[in-house]
Amino acid sequence: MSKFNASSTFVVGENTPETVLWRAVIARTIREWISGPLRRKREAEQYLFDDNRDFPLVCKSARIDSGQLRSRLSRLRGHAIPGYLLAAA
Repeated sequence: MSKFNASSTFVVGENTPETVLWRAVIARTIREWISGPLRRKREAEQYLFDDNRDFPLVCKSARIDSGQLRSRLSRLRGHAIPGYLLAAA
């Protein structure tokens, strides 16, 4: 069984009001994917992993590399997510 390293860092760009807003959109989607109602979980998972039009644009606006984010989120798929990560989301 593989483990998720909760201490890994993810570097993002400058904190402008726009990037903060788009990062909040991404964070909310991740939160819904992790702990939302089943329908929202499915919608969030589809957006995070399968959307190749809007998701990359949102990540670009947030100054986040969409491929790197998807790679890191893929490692969480199928694993129990520790409570302290849920609280941080």
